Amino acid sequence: MTVETLIKPDAAPAASSAAGTAAASNPASLDIQAAATAALSEVLESYEAKVFKNRKKHLIQVDHTLETPQEITANTRTIPGILSHRGCCYAGCKGVVLGPIKDALVITHGPIGCAFYTWGTRRHKASTEEGKLNLVPYSFSTDMRETDIVFGGEKKLFKAIEEGLALFSPQPAAVLICSTCPVGLIGDDIHAVAARAEAQFGVKCIAFSCEGYKGVSQSAGHHIANNQLIRRVIGETDDKPSSRFTVNLLGEYNIGGDGWETERILTRCGIDVLAVMTGNGTVADISRAHTADLNLVQCHRSINYIAEMMQDQYGMDWIKVNFIGTKGVAKSLRAIAAYFDDAELSARVEEVIASEEAEIAEELAYYRERLTGRTAALYVGGSRSHHYQNLLRELGMSTVIAGYEFAHRDDYEGREVMDSIKVDADSKNIEELHLEPVEGKYRLRFSPEKLEELKASIEGLDYYEGMIKEMDNGTLMIDDLNHFETEEFVRALQPDVFFSGIKDKYVLQKGGTLSRQLHSYDYKGPYAGYAGAVNFAHDLLMGLTVPAWQMITPPWKREPLLQGEMLASTGEEE
Repeated sequence: MTVETLIKPDAAPAASSAAGTAAASNPASLDIQAAATAALSEVLESYEAKVFKNRKKHLIQVDHTLETPQEITANTRTIPGILSHRGCCYAGCKGVVLGPIKDALVITHGPIGCAFYTWGTRRHKASTEEGKLNLVPYSFSTDMRETDIVFGGEKKLFKAIEEGLALFSPQPAAVLICSTCPVGLIGDDIHAVAARAEAQFGVKCIAFSCEGYKGVSQSAGHHIANNQLIRRVIGETDDKPSSRFTVNLLGEYNIGGDGWETERILTRCGIDVLAVMTGNGTVADISRAHTADLNLVQCHRSINYIAEMMQDQYGMDWIKVNFIGTKGVAKSLRAIAAYFDDAELSARVEEVIASEEAEIAEELAYYRERLTGRTAALYVGGSRSHHYQNLLRELGMSTVIAGYEFAHRDDYEGREVMDSIKVDADSKNIEELHLEPVEGKYRLRFSPEKLEELKASIEGLDYYEGMIKEMDNGTLMIDDLNHFETEEFVRALQPDVFFSGIKDKYVLQKGGTLSRQLHSYDYKGPYAGYAGAVNFAHDLLMGLTVPAWQMITPPWKREPLLQGEMLASTGEEE
């Protein structure tokens, strides 16, 4: 089965109901749909009544023939006892958003295990410039012990800031303090410590109250990080860029070098990247991000807050982009050129697209020929479960399952549903900033009427369509997938590859299913851009043609794990 039989790659989301008609004429696709329906029913029936009622709202079989758009439940608490793949609030704040800032001293205030958990696992690459700092490879922690929990850790935190600043020359551009669960429970005032340290050492010190238990997933940590960056960093420096077309790249964390490849393509087009939030980013670049012309949002969920708040404070528009897959790159570049409405830029963009596509055409055709007909499942964070479906489609592969760890409903259904999303008690724990235009820095590029006109012609301008619109009929869209469901759906649908995170990767491989990590790329990459599409196809084909995990016989299949012997009874009581 090829994706082309289900939906045309270039079809608009509104025409996605055609997938059902195409699927009806394809016996192979009908077999997969029937298997997905049966598997969904079997999984739900395995739950007791209360769990069934909860989980059925998170598991959707896509049906574009319905008159009413399908709704999925997301961003709610995981049922206690279920083995979720989610991360915590601290992981989202420190591990995702703040960790890649290369010249900031990011201190974890908490036990050493929390700092170790976010140390180097996501492979945020950063370049080291002459005379500049690159602190990304380091992990800094106050290493709280039992006595600190009893007597408080504020003095230890202040001492850690002092020691951290003394370690490096030049001095870090900022100190970012991330709290973990024990800190919130005992009540250490990290904001007071940060203010005292900033006054004494003359370095910007920012505290992030991102205790792991806040919110329902790492998404809460993204929000907290976004709030403090807009409040304390963005807008601090007013140096005007000299380039004609300047953008900020938001939600790009330079995993495996993705950000560098994206910047290379944009620079080749004549588009200058002013600030990246936050892969290979610096405090100085982020502080002047408001002077750019346009924000580009790659990972919608982790950084959409900053995109919206910069729009409120500085009048900056944003475009939802996707630099994964050749069609995604071309579509994004054309949207940027259309926004700037410059004939020379548009011509240059077309030249770059043609040149880049021609350079990889032969290699991509080779991989497409060998990958066509394969099936995949995706369960990762950010927008990756959406973006990589497009690249898989280009390679002739189809997706049977896709879901997110920490998404909200708008990541699945599109931003048009935001007003209908119910804010529960967990979401209310996270501060929601309501910002006003900054005098002297607020500037609108277009009148409201012109902006509405552009939105009709530029896909992604101040809008994200969500994942479901581009998914095929009969496929499964699952929020907060757990270990039990993972194993059951893999057994029933038998995808050739499962693109996953670090928590479920090895469970899948030991079960005989190839799993490729899309949170750290299994020490590969980059996968963004045109060259990245070839890298991705190469690594995928390599895994599929060397099925090493299927050649391994687990020890419990060769010999019993428990051994014993039965002794004959003597009939006497001891």
